[in-house]
Amino acid sequence: MERKINVDRLSNLPWDVLDSILVRIPLKEAVRTSVLSTKWRLKWTGLSQYLIDDRIFPTGLVLDPVARGDQVAGILHQVQVNHNGPIEKFKFSAYCRLDHSVLLQWIIFLGGRGVNEFLLERFDSPMPFEFPFDQFSCPKLRHLNLFCCTIKLPIVHAFEGFNHLTSLQLTEVSINTETLECLIHKCSVLEKLTLLDLEFGDPIFLKIQNTKLRYLKIISAIGDIILHDNPFLVSVEIRLRIPPIPNILEQDSNLVRIFSSLQGIRRLALSNFSVLFFSNGIIPEKLPCPLHNLTVVELSEVSVDTLKQAMVCLSLIKSAPNLEELFISVARPFTNGKFVTDFLSDKCRFGLYFNRLKVVKVRGVWEMDHAWHFVKFILANSPVLETLTIVSLRDGRFTEEQLAQLDRASERVKILSLTACS
Repeated sequence: MERKINVDRLSNLPWDVLDSILVRIPLKEAVRTSVLSTKWRLKWTGLSQYLIDDRIFPTGLVLDPVARGDQVAGILHQVQVNHNGPIEKFKFSAYCRLDHSVLLQWIIFLGGRGVNEFLLERFDSPMPFEFPFDQFSCPKLRHLNLFCCTIKLPIVHAFEGFNHLTSLQLTEVSINTETLECLIHKCSVLEKLTLLDLEFGDPIFLKIQNTKLRYLKIISAIGDIILHDNPFLVSVEIRLRIPPIPNILEQDSNLVRIFSSLQGIRRLALSNFSVLFFSNGIIPEKLPCPLHNLTVVELSEVSVDTLKQAMVCLSLIKSAPNLEELFISVARPFTNGKFVTDFLSDKCRFGLYFNRLKVVKVRGVWEMDHAWHFVKFILANSPVLETLTIVSLRDGRFTEEQLAQLDRASERVKILSLTACS
């Protein structure tokens, strides 16, 4: 009797209250509410959000992606038959093999439901799913994540875009240059763009033009990048998967060309091949226009024994007078890096102070002798430094006696010398 009374109390709650409760529990549990009473049999099919992940599957289906796909197809069918209200969010991130025709029907169904977020993040598929942009009419769409899809626009220049889209992420998506540029440009309020392991066939020359864009992340095989008319970019992460294509004209400078349009940038993250890309052409000692807003720089797997890459890193650091945090991970040197170390020491001997630098971390050190010069230089030229961390990949670290001998511009700096296994 008590259980029946409790169920009735829930049943009499306004639908918006019930919906806000059911969307906060896993979909598997929401479906189970159908056994409570006849009033609850179809309530789960009218939710405003559907998040399909691995938690919806019984334990016995763990290794059977086809059976899992059939179960998901059954859930989507029940919703399509019984749902008569808006669906604000759909997220699909599960190990299952869903028939492409089922997914196509569901996407068309969502088009008329006022969806704000469409997140196709992970699923098992023997071939890419051709996303039906020509049938995906979602005027309220704000967030779009696509995984393992092929994107084609029947008539590229006729594509009207998404007027409310603020976040776009493409992962392992097959798309050509013209279509991608059009997609980015036609989303007039786009603020966050993430491109991960795109598939172009050949190295792509990517042009990104969007006046509202604030956050850009590229981890992919890109041959060349053009950033044009992106005045509000504050965070840029570029991690190229392939070596860059060299400039035909020696006087061209990728470093100057790209960063001349990034005057508002606050955070910069580059990988080894990205630094190599910026080393093409002439490398200025400092950029023509300083990056006054840049406070965080992350350099991953940089080659310390390559002079041109070292020059790029130095040019960027010199061009950021308000730098506060510097993170560097070092690739294993293939030759003796002492020549580079001596060059940098000579270049930095005069007139370079990090007046705002607070945190420095260097990971992947192979030669402690070379790191010693870097530590000495940073300590002597960083008056407000708070933490300096050196992580060695070998069994070696600086002793307290060694560190005590160094001149320190900052009285409160804390120095940590560690090994990767410590």
